[in-house]
Amino acid sequence: MVLGIMKLHTIPKSKGARPEPKCLGRGQGTGHGKTSGRGHKGGKARAGYTPSPVCSGIPYYRKLPKRGFSNFSFTKRYDIVNVGDLSTIEGIQAIDRDVLVHAGLVRPTAVRIKVLGDGELSRALTITADKFSSSAKAKIEAAGGQVSVIEKIES
Repeated sequence: MVLGIMKLHTIPKSKGARPEPKCLGRGQGTGHGKTSGRGHKGGKARAGYTPSPVCSGIPYYRKLPKRGFSNFSFTKRYDIVNVGDLSTIEGIQAIDRDVLVHAGLVRPTAVRIKVLGDGELSRALTITADKFSSSAKAKIEAAGGQVSVIEKIES
């Protein structure tokens, strides 16, 4: 061997650099007899079997990381009340959020309320809500009532 030149076939192999291969299917004494460490039957016991990444027990979308941005959490949601429903409330002239909750027309957890123009209104009411449709506003004012919009500072 010439000094300074190293060839791959001349490098001595160090002990333990590569593990001994398993001796499979050569009897119970080896610890890898009979089924050769593959369990019993089924696709995983066969040669050439590759599990599908789609059908692995966990839904595919849960394996992928969450990415991107969505405006869904920033949408403004309104509980809807129709003008026709307001006419069912008897004996009260000023209708606000508390009256609507007490009457069962909106949920107690309602953050914003919008009045829509479906139905008819026969008496004058003063209505306070977050938003009104143009047809609802016209019907309330035509009946002699007043519309009052709640001004909220959005943060």
